[in-house]
Amino acid sequence: MIPLVSQLDDGDDEQEIVVNDRTCIVTRETTSPEALIRFVAAPDGRIVPDLRRQLPGRGCWVKAERALVERAVAKKIFARALKADVKADADLAQVVDRLMVADLAGMMNMARKAAQFITGAMKVDAAIRSGAAVGVFHATDAAADGVRKLDQARKAWRFGSGAEEDIPSFSMLSAAELDEVMGQNAFIHACALAGPAGEGVVKRARMLEKYRLGGQSGARSGAGRPEQ
Repeated sequence: MIPLVSQLDDGDDEQEIVVNDRTCIVTRETTSPEALIRFVAAPDGRIVPDLRRQLPGRGCWVKAERALVERAVAKKIFARALKADVKADADLAQVVDRLMVADLAGMMNMARKAAQFITGAMKVDAAIRSGAAVGVFHATDAAADGVRKLDQARKAWRFGSGAEEDIPSFSMLSAAELDEVMGQNAFIHACALAGPAGEGVVKRARMLEKYRLGGQSGARSGAGRPEQ
């Protein structure tokens, strides 16, 4: 593919960059598609996110961090990178967040149908202690005592199994938000189980966490929720 050369104003002197299908147009880092979000120009010239990387047309890429999407919008980097008269809405970063939440909820429902996602504190505790859980999830407003007990189960499993890391834990949506995106499948405590669908849930949770936290995000146990 012939690279597209563009000029970006990065706050300092303009610098010539090469935009290809794996380079972030903000940081200019080349990385794998899994670490990037693809954006394309709709027929009306609006920039839209393409999380599944399936929309037609030439796309550009931004590292999956909300701050970078906001920067691309504020500095009009999409138009400069694509050398086209395109417009990125002011709320584009929030639109991406909503799409990622919907994608995560959809994967949770798919994993539930595949018997790889279970809810309820007692079931989650048993799955953690048996080693079947690959990711634990809490509503952000879950009772601290319930979270603490499941954290204890995660630590007990790690100690007993000799694993180097705890089972990852995520807390990114409130009970009300979960009810809005999942309906009757909403939960306070849940976990993903080993298997393609369950691992798909964890993959999407990690991406949403990284998107929201950016450079603050890391592969730490209990990620997404302050220690109690």
